[in-house]
Amino acid sequence: MAHFYAEIQGNRGEATRMGTKDSGMRAHIRGWNVGVKVYCTYNEETGEDEIEVYKTSGSNGYGHSELIAKLKEGEE
Repeated sequence: MAHFYAEIQGNRGEATRMGTKDSGMRAHIRGWNVGVKVYCTYNEETGEDEIEVYKTSGSNGYGHSELIAKLKEGEE
């Protein structure tokens, strides 16, 4: 059964994907010079979902990724 669920839409229509607690979910959405990577994981120690968002240099670059947000279940 899916623990994580993602949907995305582009010129070919919408696509969806499911992820389990073990697989997590990963996405990289980008333009030519800027993008974001999003990682959804399940933390077994806390029993909570965690999401990390990184700024990337997009399709054009091979630069480093910068953590810009970290979200935890139950935090505001």
